[in-house]
Amino acid sequence: MNTISSMKVPGLTEDKCVTLIGMAGAGKSTVGRAVAERLGWARLQDVTDALDKERFLDVEARVIQSLRMQRAVLATGGSVVYPPEAMRYLTSLGPVVFLDVPLPLILERISRKPDRGLAIAPGQTVEDLFREREALYRQWATCRVAAGDIDVSETANAVFDAIAGCGQAL
Repeated sequence: MNTISSMKVPGLTEDKCVTLIGMAGAGKSTVGRAVAERLGWARLQDVTDALDKERFLDVEARVIQSLRMQRAVLATGGSVVYPPEAMRYLTSLGPVVFLDVPLPLILERISRKPDRGLAIAPGQTVEDLFREREALYRQWATCRVAAGDIDVSETANAVFDAIAGCGQAL
């Protein structure tokens, strides 16, 4: 694995953050760690707590909007895309990268770690949640990385390539 510290990514300035969004099991925390290490930046863990879905979303949105950061990789919770104000704030911090992983792989990964935090309403299935969130991930993402069938190092490289090629002044 490439462990270059303070790696430079075209189009990504030192005063920005990189935010990773996607479903639980998409690899945000794992890829976030690899991206942060290569950039020589800090990393924020997912916001987790034993709250019901609505309360969790409210707390998550308030925490996100209270962040005053730069040079950090944010591996968000999958539910971060619900409050528009939180997403507008994250997009102001820098690129928002959607780690797009197909539903069958998400289901497999979630089944391997059943104690994983998942903001899901009673009676809602992971499939329902996936369909509900997919449009929001696409709406808010600055760029998208197809992350289903590649390893962590390749996914981190794809994140850098996506940021460099997203065409937005970052």
